[in-house]
Amino acid sequence: MKTIPLDDARQMPLWRRPRTLLFLMAAAMPVAFATWSALLNNFVIEVAQFDGSDIGWLHTVREIPGFLAIGVIALIIFIREQVLGLVSLAMLGVATAVTAWFPSLGGILTITLLSSIGFHYYETVNQSLQLQWLPKAEAPRVLGRLLATGSAATLVAYGLIMLLWDPLGLTYNIVYMLSGGFTALVAIYALIAFPQFEAPNPQNKKMILRKRYWLYYLLQFMAGARRQIFVVFAGFMMVERFGFDVHEVTGLFLINLVANMLIAPQMGRAVARFGEARVLRFEYIGLVTVFSLYGGIYYFGWGVLLASALYVIDNLLFGLALALKTYFQKIADPGDIAPTAAVAFTINHIAAVFLPAGLGYLWLISPGAVFVLAACMAAGSLILSLLMPRHPEPGHETIFARPLPAAAE
Repeated sequence: MKTIPLDDARQMPLWRRPRTLLFLMAAAMPVAFATWSALLNNFVIEVAQFDGSDIGWLHTVREIPGFLAIGVIALIIFIREQVLGLVSLAMLGVATAVTAWFPSLGGILTITLLSSIGFHYYETVNQSLQLQWLPKAEAPRVLGRLLATGSAATLVAYGLIMLLWDPLGLTYNIVYMLSGGFTALVAIYALIAFPQFEAPNPQNKKMILRKRYWLYYLLQFMAGARRQIFVVFAGFMMVERFGFDVHEVTGLFLINLVANMLIAPQMGRAVARFGEARVLRFEYIGLVTVFSLYGGIYYFGWGVLLASALYVIDNLLFGLALALKTYFQKIADPGDIAPTAAVAFTINHIAAVFLPAGLGYLWLISPGAVFVLAACMAAGSLILSLLMPRHPEPGHETIFARPLPAAAE
């Protein structure tokens, strides 16, 4: 397959440029993954009679490939990042398509593991390509638009589920087959239609751990731990405590998507204007508040309207995490982006491997305590973000480091 230097790709037709490929992948991935997520809680409760412990184990299995994302470093020695990303995207699509064929605890765990390998390896490579292909000055705005694009694509899928689930008597199998099949076909098309793009800075093909990235590593760890509580238990709460049906869960997701489409581009502009440090502090203050109120639902018996509003606000705040990507882009050596993306994904998923299963047992005793723990984690992230400078750059990664060129470590 033809290889094109990134600078020369600007002369190509719009539909074959690198940025177009990023937007195409941003639209394709959520169709499979978000549809899987939207149906998951109802599917496992209705078909396999999952309880809180089972759902915790499922998400622990789902996060194992994220913990092993460091394997991307070994794979890119033999496979180009662009190819690896698209093959992983196709794997996610195929595994999603056959999810309903395995309606048992063992079957669901197995197919979830396979789809998760595709998802996490795709996300690792995709983050690396975004930071390599997008200029630093444009990255926050474009990342916001990519987030909005994914929301728009998912909006179409969710809208169809919500409108057609009851009238057409849709089944889990039909929806999983259509959504997963779409994602797989788009990945195959992208493999064929786009040339291989060559970034100007060759990537290190070995594990990179640098002392000066320590704040980035810690924020990634905290984000992964905190995110798991939202992903695993917030949606599960809506089904278990408030009895949401498929179309009601999907309707809540639709509100999230519309909000993301409208606000995500503004998030990118906010990062460009106010800087990563201020935006991340705003995010973490918001998350402390949201998780504390989640806990109040159980401790004080607050109702479904508050829970639904918190779910939407929670989702929007997590979108501000794009500031963590651009923070790393500004402090990184250009050749460190690919290996550090893999290392960061592994760090992000350290807690994800044990937290869902462990907190699944805590959930059986006190669901409110799970959300209080998440609020404490968000507070920890807020404290760490206070160490981030207004204008990060190599050698000035934290407020303690002077803005001098960083020596190789």
